[in-house]
Amino acid sequence: MTKQPEQAPLDEALGRHRDELKQLFPMPPSRPAPSKTVKTAGITLAVAIAFAALAWLNPAYKSERFATAIGDRRAVLLSDGSKLLLDSGTHVDVSWRLLSREVDLRAGQALFDVSAAVYRPFVVSAGLAKVEVLGTLFNVRRLDNDAVRVTLARGRVDVAVATAGQAPVTLRPGQQVDSIGGQLMPVAKADPSKAMAWKDDRIVFEQTPLDEAVSLLRHYRKAPIELSDPGLAALKVTGVFEAHNVDLLLGLLPSILPVAVLQQGDGSVRIQRKPITK
Repeated sequence: MTKQPEQAPLDEALGRHRDELKQLFPMPPSRPAPSKTVKTAGITLAVAIAFAALAWLNPAYKSERFATAIGDRRAVLLSDGSKLLLDSGTHVDVSWRLLSREVDLRAGQALFDVSAAVYRPFVVSAGLAKVEVLGTLFNVRRLDNDAVRVTLARGRVDVAVATAGQAPVTLRPGQQVDSIGGQLMPVAKADPSKAMAWKDDRIVFEQTPLDEAVSLLRHYRKAPIELSDPGLAALKVTGVFEAHNVDLLLGLLPSILPVAVLQQGDGSVRIQRKPITK
């Protein structure tokens, strides 16, 4: 007689209690394989997050530095076609970033002829002042006391300061604005050709306070110029002078203002009040 398999009684017992066992030991739900759509969406999201992080950081991928010595001038052609003309005693740092082109005017004066680039604004920082443009022609001057003047010849620029609480101002051609002590002064009319006369070796003063004129002249003379009496600061200077011959202008000052100009042994110059003769 053939024996029945021993497994049969066990199978019969499991069959009778199958439903009860399913409730006690449920199987985990199966997970469907991700579809191509889900994979593509995940990749797109990762790329978007990475791009947003880069845009927020706006990293610099190249830096350049340009400078001029006292008495020199230098024309610079940037790789995007923008042109810089650096005046005497000027220092600029150029940073090429992912989403912007940035220039830090550390000292002196420069003329900017900016090529248009809609998605990469051109930003010039000078002390606490900041100028943002897309394509235009403008002049930025930074004096020793961090007083900054922006003069616009063509296009449009927005000028802001780093301090909070003051809205940026927009300049139109023939306008200029000063930043003094981190505050923007009222926008004023200006003749861009006079503001940019330095590129033709001329300095134009029009009722310019003496302290401002002296601060500008320091960029054209190697030896220091000292204004010893603060009471002379508000005296006004008017005239057109040669930028390469500052000593000639200094020699003329006593004939147009009540001052004395003293040459020191080390080549420096001291401007003081003219003594009253009895």
